[in-house]
Amino acid sequence: MKLPPLKALPVFEAVARLKSFSAAAGELSITQSAVSHQIKQLETYLGEQLFWRSGRSVTLTDEGRQYFDAISSALLQVERASEQLLGHEQSRIRLSVFSSFAVRWLVPRLPYLQRRHPQLDLALEMSSENPVLSERVADCFITIYPTVPAYSYEHLYTERLFPVCSQDYWQRIRRELGRNAEPEGRGEKPVSAEDIARFPLLSTHSIFDKPAGDWEAWFREIGEPVPESARVQHFSHMLLALEAARFHQGIALTNDYMLSTRKDSEDFVRLPTHSVITGDKFYFAWKTSRRHEKGIQLLRRWLVNEAVRGGLRGE
Repeated sequence: MKLPPLKALPVFEAVARLKSFSAAAGELSITQSAVSHQIKQLETYLGEQLFWRSGRSVTLTDEGRQYFDAISSALLQVERASEQLLGHEQSRIRLSVFSSFAVRWLVPRLPYLQRRHPQLDLALEMSSENPVLSERVADCFITIYPTVPAYSYEHLYTERLFPVCSQDYWQRIRRELGRNAEPEGRGEKPVSAEDIARFPLLSTHSIFDKPAGDWEAWFREIGEPVPESARVQHFSHMLLALEAARFHQGIALTNDYMLSTRKDSEDFVRLPTHSVITGDKFYFAWKTSRRHEKGIQLLRRWLVNEAVRGGLRGE
């Protein structure tokens, strides 16, 4: 077996991760000259330059980035295997997750995870967009794109959107539609799309990456366009649109996980009308080569159980 200088590999990983020779030296408790020596030794062995150096700035070359992806994964597997054999595996897991999913669904449930699996040390990496599946980013992910061949995927939720407003705003809608004399509750007759368009529509741009794309999809579900007379207020994120609805500013389209846990979800009323499937499916993703790691599998099973228990996913 022909191996590179093994002492140089943790040094290379630290420099690549921290983007600094001095920071790597501090983390590893060695001198900066020792770091430089180990990197030079590794570059000589490989016959490739691994870093671009510009003053104090350090960036990976294309070859260095490719090597880092492979080496960081291998070193992590060695660490995990050693901890497991020694009997004190810590199960440190970094999970990259959409900000809305984290804030409205995952974070409120973390106390249950900690009580059930106290050995699991979970660190959350918030993402406003779909994360790049790479161990440089996290150990596992919540993603809507199950397309990277090196990863395995567990379905958690198929997104649907439905209109909601605040309790106070719902009473206003009932008054303006002349429904005060009708019984309120499950037996209430549906609200038509035409009636909904009479009130301000709070739109989330990021769902379909276009202005009013969410409301266009909702009206299209019944074969109608958004009425030209409709007043649409635009927001970049569903969290913002939902907060505007909470403060009686109109009707927002939201999904199941946004209202699944928070106690203040009782502030909202789901309007008696149709919903629309967006086409987005949420998956828990982990690298297939790490499928036997205890921490990842504990987290996977817990997420699935919570998704089933909370109604996001069927049995």
